Amino acid sequence: MSGPDDNQPAVIEFLADPATYGLPPGATVARQETHVSHIFLAGDRVYKLKKQIRFPYLDFSTLEARRRACATEVAINRRTAPALYLGMVAVTDEGTGRLALGGAGAPLEWVVEMRRFPDGALFTHLADAGALNRRLMEGLADSIQAFHAAAEVDHEYGGAAGVVAIIDNNDASFRRTQGDLFNAGAVDALTAGSRQLQAGLAALLDARQKDGRVRHCHGDLHLGNICLFEDKPTLFDAIEFNDAFARIDVLYDLAFLLMDLDFRGHRRLASFVLNRYLDRTPLDSGDLDGLALLPLFLSMRAAVRAHVGASQAAALADAAESRRRAGRAREYFFRAQEYLAPPPPVLIAVGGLSGSGKSRLARELAPHLGAVPGARVVRTDVQRKRLAGIDLFDRLPPESYTPEASRRTYDACFDEAARALAAGQSVVFDAVSLKPEERAGIEALASDHKVPFLGLWADAPLAVRLERINAREHNVSDAGTEVARRQEELDLGEVTWTAIDSSGTRKNTVAGALAMIRDRGLA
Repeated sequence: MSGPDDNQPAVIEFLADPATYGLPPGATVARQETHVSHIFLAGDRVYKLKKQIRFPYLDFSTLEARRRACATEVAINRRTAPALYLGMVAVTDEGTGRLALGGAGAPLEWVVEMRRFPDGALFTHLADAGALNRRLMEGLADSIQAFHAAAEVDHEYGGAAGVVAIIDNNDASFRRTQGDLFNAGAVDALTAGSRQLQAGLAALLDARQKDGRVRHCHGDLHLGNICLFEDKPTLFDAIEFNDAFARIDVLYDLAFLLMDLDFRGHRRLASFVLNRYLDRTPLDSGDLDGLALLPLFLSMRAAVRAHVGASQAAALADAAESRRRAGRAREYFFRAQEYLAPPPPVLIAVGGLSGSGKSRLARELAPHLGAVPGARVVRTDVQRKRLAGIDLFDRLPPESYTPEASRRTYDACFDEAARALAAGQSVVFDAVSLKPEERAGIEALASDHKVPFLGLWADAPLAVRLERINAREHNVSDAGTEVARRQEELDLGEVTWTAIDSSGTRKNTVAGALAMIRDRGLA
């Protein structure tokens, strides 16, 4: 063998051989390739070999650099996928041209060893198969929020300067793209719009950096780096090669997933993810005010996808596949432009007695309202649990439902809705809203923030409401059938909100409400 950094062709041939892993006769080793790695799928294991390459943002040019990168990859991915990442293994020189995996000879290369999961477990495949649902996405949001909460805080990266660096890199990358895939004038406009928006948000970006919202995140959080492993949404393949890409604002990390879902036509699922993520964050986290950053963050993520896709398309020998990828890169570019001009916010209130389907209606309306991925759903049932500092699905004692406790809950919801509207995000206010003063308080929010308002009153017979309450599973609401029966006897005062029959199917109820909203030009 020659020098240690001249061995990749021989190592690739070795790793592609089923005999390397002791596989039975007739077995094959599947191979995949990314722009930085060769991947070998052998039996129930996966081995990742880092390419001997150097880019401005990445240096795998030496064996020692690749060894360090493997060690870092294992360490950072064990934060979210400890059962997937088994460790790193050397490909060794055993003499006379013989190689071994984890042998006694000198290391020629290092590979990351992982457990293998079925291709169908990737969230990209689940999305294409229509197998992603609300429960799964809310579970994913729970995992991401818990990961962000535990991640190392970083005060060096991120902030206004970090965002400018990404915008500038995107601009330079577009200009390096060969051919006329991206119109120069459109690139100028995208970069100028991004810089203008960043300048207006610079103080917020720096404040979030100071307050600990820049952390050692995943960095590449799209559907292709999430799998269903042991029945749990699992994040893997976090960025290990460049701290500037991974030590970022937590909302910039989340924005990649939201953009990916929206781009694939799953804005509804993206809305579920964002709302559940925010429901799980502490009230003082500042992430609600950070919603003002989402248009910029979504645009930046789409821009990255655009120029990376263009580079990949240019490198392909297959002309048809190259054209397909180039077309997709243009779609990302157009989306990056669109994100910079979000529609103005609106406030929709959804009230109704327990079991009327108001929360279901609020949840389904949210994706259709305002900026991507839709409205912030401010729900009293959730806010009450957050104020108490308990899990969303723990039950509260009766004293948490006194008139005074309810006033505190509504006040907290008013504050949350006001902050979301101030950040430019639409709001769906989900509350029973039994009292006239509660309804008036919600309407006053719209007036104070000068946003359009529509109040909807979900109406269903007691029998339907009781049936729904009895059928509830894993629901945030503590209201039982006794509460529903007592509500039936209450004097609600004059309800001026628009009544909507919610006794039928979800599809019909949502369609009716959307028609009312669209008739008023609010969606």
